[in-house]
Amino acid sequence: MSEKGFAVKRKVPFELHDIDILSSNDRGLKKISEDMSLGLSVDEMKTIKDYFKKEGRNPTDVEMQALGQAWSEHCCYKSSKKILKQFVFGIDREDVLSRGDAGVMVFDDEHGYALRVESHNHPSAIEPYGGAATGIGGILRDVVCMGAQPIGLADPLCFGPIDKEIDVPPGVKQPRYLLGGVVSGIRDYGNRCGIPTVTGGMFFDERYTGNCLVNVGCFGIVRKKDLARNYAGGRGEVMILIGGRTGRDGIHGVNFASQDLTTTSGEDSRGAVQLGDPITKEPVIHACLEVNGKHLITGMKDLGGGGLSCVVGEMALAGGCGADVDLEKVPLKETGLAPWEIWVSESQERMMCTCKPENVEKILEIFDMWDVLATPIAKTTDSSRMRLFWKGEKIFEMDLEFLTGGPQYDRPFIMPKVSTKKDEVFPKLPNGNEVLLALLSDPNVASKEWAIRQYDHEVRGATAVHPMVGKLNMTGPGDAAILLPVSGSMKGLAVATGCNPWFTAQDPYRGGMAGIDEACRNIVAVGAKPNAFTDCLNFGNPERPERLGELREAVRGIGDIARGLNIPIPSGNVSLYNEGSGGIGILPTPMIVGCGLIDDARKAVTADLKKNGSKIFLIGKTKDEMGGSLLFRKFRGRSGDVPDVDVASLKRSMERLLKAMEGGLVLSCHDCSDGGMAVSIAEMCISGDMGAEVNLPSGGMDIERTLYSESNSRWLVEVDGKDVTAFRKILKDDATEIGTAGGRNLRIMKVSSSAKGLADNVAAKDTQINVTVEELRKAWNDPIWSIMGGSK
Repeated sequence: MSEKGFAVKRKVPFELHDIDILSSNDRGLKKISEDMSLGLSVDEMKTIKDYFKKEGRNPTDVEMQALGQAWSEHCCYKSSKKILKQFVFGIDREDVLSRGDAGVMVFDDEHGYALRVESHNHPSAIEPYGGAATGIGGILRDVVCMGAQPIGLADPLCFGPIDKEIDVPPGVKQPRYLLGGVVSGIRDYGNRCGIPTVTGGMFFDERYTGNCLVNVGCFGIVRKKDLARNYAGGRGEVMILIGGRTGRDGIHGVNFASQDLTTTSGEDSRGAVQLGDPITKEPVIHACLEVNGKHLITGMKDLGGGGLSCVVGEMALAGGCGADVDLEKVPLKETGLAPWEIWVSESQERMMCTCKPENVEKILEIFDMWDVLATPIAKTTDSSRMRLFWKGEKIFEMDLEFLTGGPQYDRPFIMPKVSTKKDEVFPKLPNGNEVLLALLSDPNVASKEWAIRQYDHEVRGATAVHPMVGKLNMTGPGDAAILLPVSGSMKGLAVATGCNPWFTAQDPYRGGMAGIDEACRNIVAVGAKPNAFTDCLNFGNPERPERLGELREAVRGIGDIARGLNIPIPSGNVSLYNEGSGGIGILPTPMIVGCGLIDDARKAVTADLKKNGSKIFLIGKTKDEMGGSLLFRKFRGRSGDVPDVDVASLKRSMERLLKAMEGGLVLSCHDCSDGGMAVSIAEMCISGDMGAEVNLPSGGMDIERTLYSESNSRWLVEVDGKDVTAFRKILKDDATEIGTAGGRNLRIMKVSSSAKGLADNVAAKDTQINVTVEELRKAWNDPIWSIMGGSK
C-alpha cells in the first residue's frame, strides 16, 4: 500500500500501516474504502469506526482488509441471507448428515454423498481459462473438506450468443472466446485431477454477453464415520496450512465478485483471478482424505473466498474459541508480500486443518509422504478474539463475532411484473419441418458434444449412465448421469441440472419452481428418485429494487416446491452483482443441481428409442403456457403464461413413473423441456437412430401450442406393446398414448376430432411434421461443432 493521508506507516521493519478512520468524516471513510478496494459502504465503514472507537485505537491495514473480505456480499450474504432464511432454510429430513461447506446426505447404511455448486463468474469473464479452472479447484475443496472423495463434476454455463457476430461493449470479450476458454479450463483441471465431468448445461442469450456465468458443481462420497466438520475442536489445538504457497494472485477476489463488472474490470481486477494448479491439487486431495480417515484432525476447511482472513476466524468461531496466528510462518511464492496481502490472498490449492498437539507430527509425516506442503501457523485459544503476529509484532486483534458476522440487510425490493396470456403475441411460423429443425439447431438445444467429448467422463470407471446416450457414434442427449460411488455396489447416484432463465425473467416465482421441476424430471427420467438439491442463485445488483425482487420471488418459488416435495437443499451459493457495464443485468438464473438415488443402476433407463413398434406415451398435461418458450424466443413471440408447477401432480407422476420403471415396464424416457414435446421426441429419435409416428388430437389447443408448449412435469416414455396394459394400470390418467416408435422418419400428425381413434384412416390425419432421422441428427449435431471448430 502506498503512503496516503489516511495511512500512517508504523515504525517496524516491514509494510504495516495504521488506518486513520477515527478522525475521518463520511467522505473520508468512503475514500478509504475506495482507495483500499474494500468494497464497503459508508454505513459499514461507520460501523467499523464505532467498533475501533470502543477499542481505543485505529485499525491496521491488515484489519481493514480482513473486514473488507469478511463483509463482502460473497462471504456474508448480507443482501440475501434473510431471504434464504425466510424461504429455503429449514427444509429438513433425517437423512441430512451435514450442512457444511458442502451438504452431505445419506447414501447407504455406511456412506453419505456430498453435493455443492458455486459460481466463478467474474473471474471467468476476465480470464476464462483460469477463472473456470480455479472454479473447479474451489468446488473440489468444498467436497474434500467434508472428508469426501470427489466422484463427479458439473458445469452449467451461460454465455452471450455464439451463433452470430455481435458488438460487445468496451472491455467485454466475445462469447465464443469465453466459451472456448472456460471449457478448456474445466477440461484441463478436471481431467488432470482425475474427476469426471458428467453433467452440466449451456445457456446462450444476449443478456449474458456482458457477464457470463460459470457455475461448477461437485459430488463426493464419504463413510459416515469419517464425515469431517469444518471447524476447530476447541481451544489448545494447532491449525495447519496445507497445500500451495501463498502469493499475490487472488487478492481482493471476493471484493471483485461482490461488485458489478465495468469496462475496466479486465485491467483493474486481473490480479483478483487466482492461478490454479491441478497437479498440486491431486495429492492434496489424497493427503487430506488420509489424515481425516485416520481421525488425526478435528476439523478441515478449504481456503476459498477471503483466504486465510476468512478461514481462520470461521473455524475458530464455530469451534467456540479464538486463534493466535504467526503470519510469518505462511509459505510464500515470492518475497516482499506485505502482511495484509498474505492474509487476504486467495492463492489456490490450500486447505486448513485443526488437530490436537499430539497429532501434529503424524499429520506432517503423511503430508510429507504425499509431497504436500503442510505448516503449523496458528493455535486456538480460550478467548473470543483473533490475533495476528508478524515477526513478534501484533498486527491484528479483533473480536471474532464482529469480524465474521457481517451486516444483514432488508433491502427494498420491487415485485416483478410477470408475463401473462393477456399480452401474448403468437408468432407467424413457417412450415412444421422448418420450425422443428430450427429449434433443434438453436445453440440452447443443439448438441453440446463439442464440450462433452473434451471432458473425461469415464475416469474412475464409475460412470454407469453417461451424458450422451444411444448408439455408438449416433448418441443423443441424456437427462441425468448415474455414478456408482461405492466399489462393489450397484446403488447409483443420479446427478442432473435444472434451470430456465427465460421463465425466471418473465415470472421469477414460476421460474424458480421450474428449475426444481426440471432437475426432478431429469433424475426421474433415468429411473432415480430425487433426493437433494444444491443451488447457485445468479442475479444482478441487489441494491436495485427490481433485481432484488427477482431474487426474492425466485427463491420463494424454489422454497415452495422443495418444501412441497419434502426434498432438502443442504448446500448452495448466491452470486450477485452479475451486471455488465451500463448496468445491463443477466437473465435471473437460479441454477439447480439435483441428486437422486437408484437402488440398482442396472435398471436405469435412457432416452434413446429402443424397439420398432413400441408405444410412446406422454406423461403429464400439456397446457397453453408459451411464455419464455424456445418457440417464442426463436420466432419472436411475446409474453404468454410462464409454465406453472402443480407440486401434487409432479409428486404423483414421479412416484407412478418410478414404480413402472422399477417393474421394468419402461424402455426409454426423456423429459420435455426446451422446445416442448416436438423437440423431445426428435431427440429420442436421434439417440435411438429410429423414427416415430406421433398422433396428436386437434381438439383443445392449437397444434403448435401442443407441440411447443414447455409445460412442466412432463416426460415422453417408450413402452413395449406387451407391457402397455400393466403400464396404464400404474400410470392411470397421468399417461396418454400418442404414437409408435419405428421407421426412418419422425412423422407428427394432427388427428381430426371426427376420427374415431388413433388407428383411423389416413384421410383423417393432417401431417404437421415429416422429417428423416438423418435430417434431425444433422440439424441437432452440427451447429456448435461448426461454430467452435472441428467436426464429429
